Amino acid sequence: MKRQKLTVLGATGSIGVSTLDVVARHPDRYEVIALTGNSRVEVLLDQCLQHRPRYAVVGNADAVAGLTERLRSAGLNTEVLAGPAALEQVAALPEVDMVMAAIVGAAGLQPTLAAVRQGKRVLLANKEVLVMAGALFMAEVRRYGATLLPIDSEHNAVFQSLPADYAGEPAGAGVSHILLTASGGPFLGTPLERLQNVTPAEACAHPNWEMGRKISVDSATLMNKGLEVIEAHWLFNLLPEQIEVVIHPQSVIHSLVQYVDGSVLAELGNPDMRTPIAYAMAWPERIAAGVLPLDLPAIARLSFEKPDLLRFPCLALAFRALRDGANAATVLNAANEVAVAAFLAGHLPFLAIAEIIAATLDAVPVRPMADLTAILAEDANARAVATELLARKSA
Repeated sequence: MKRQKLTVLGATGSIGVSTLDVVARHPDRYEVIALTGNSRVEVLLDQCLQHRPRYAVVGNADAVAGLTERLRSAGLNTEVLAGPAALEQVAALPEVDMVMAAIVGAAGLQPTLAAVRQGKRVLLANKEVLVMAGALFMAEVRRYGATLLPIDSEHNAVFQSLPADYAGEPAGAGVSHILLTASGGPFLGTPLERLQNVTPAEACAHPNWEMGRKISVDSATLMNKGLEVIEAHWLFNLLPEQIEVVIHPQSVIHSLVQYVDGSVLAELGNPDMRTPIAYAMAWPERIAAGVLPLDLPAIARLSFEKPDLLRFPCLALAFRALRDGANAATVLNAANEVAVAAFLAGHLPFLAIAEIIAATLDAVPVRPMADLTAILAEDANARAVATELLARKSA
């Protein structure tokens, strides 16, 4: 069997770590060509020592010499690069077959596009790519013949529950709508009056999933699910009214597809990201992922409820942005990143995250975006507006 060659963008994050765990279980199938990390150089070093990539990319050029020296001392000839251009370079390497796109936030857009434009198999774990630039991104996927496979557990579950030949035509496939499940995060049962004073540590303590700090806060506000709604729109060509969110605290059913004949197909499993990662890496085959089998009698109960939009206003804002179209989702994402960073730094109360996002959407007119330059300009403008609103709120 010819080994598939892999670049992991965001190797030091939770998705990257899980990806490399799957790789380590199948050394006969996969070969790591490039690993990228931003500031977690020690983690990246350990990963390089285990997987021996040809390239390693760090965020800060000052770290290049030190990491290079330590790799040389260990007998590795890994070339260490730095910066955004290097991310695009390793995503587009001719010898690479597949790219795990797991850089969090807007920073992942351009390297993921670089992989698409080389016709790679792109394993998409960065939902902000489709939120910021869905129309452009999907057009580039079609233009360059890239294979796009979703890694988010929800979209991966939908992908598994759709017909194998699904071509973005829900009516032709008999699809009525999809249901994206959400755990509800750590504050599902917390009294509303106490949410004003919750801490970043509390917000990051997800009950089921092990995730990075930013995505954990997004899960606590349900913005993560809102971004997934927008992502599902682009991945599966669904109207906003064909996408429903349901709270499912056990995180066992990862999402469902409702068909016009009344059938509902769902993908179930323990909450472990190695399942969707392994499915996408080996698709259309299946391989072992190191995940324990589901024990339904031990779980005993699966429960569901509608999301409370008073508790989770970010979800309503995401649907608003999807319906507004044009630049609205780009603005939503940028404002959310600014607000979440301020919350994590202790400069903004938890409930004010949604307030900053709503105020930014109100302040930035809805207008079309013609190309990547316009998308990046809208992103920068929205960040400036959100930052100014944040400064006023703190004054």
